[in-house]
Amino acid sequence: MSTAHCSPLCSRASTDVKISDLPFGVTDWNRVESTTHAGIQGEARWRTRQFGAVRVRMVDYSPGYCADHWCSKGHFLLCLSGELDTELADGRRFTLTPGQSYQVADGGEPHRSSTRSGATLYVVD
Repeated sequence: MSTAHCSPLCSRASTDVKISDLPFGVTDWNRVESTTHAGIQGEARWRTRQFGAVRVRMVDYSPGYCADHWCSKGHFLLCLSGELDTELADGRRFTLTPGQSYQVADGGEPHRSSTRSGATLYVVD
């Protein structure tokens, strides 16, 4: 297979991120079974894949969802649809709309999520 159309990033040597022992694969998220997680209000439906130490999820929050906990897990989170409100323990608040993302480190700022209208997210943690 030719790599003639591959961008220079495909072949760069990097030590920034190491993803190993992961063959090429395609995920049809519509075929991944979901699990339901209740919030204080509403629910979150997670479709989850595990790739070694990396968990990847498609998360659907129902309208009116409010998390029942403060989270200290690190995430890369991309809002695909709807609006997600995120509150940090220090009182700061952020609203994500489609195409926006946030990232937070493990043990970083405790955060919790809610949504008035519902939201779909792609989460890597």
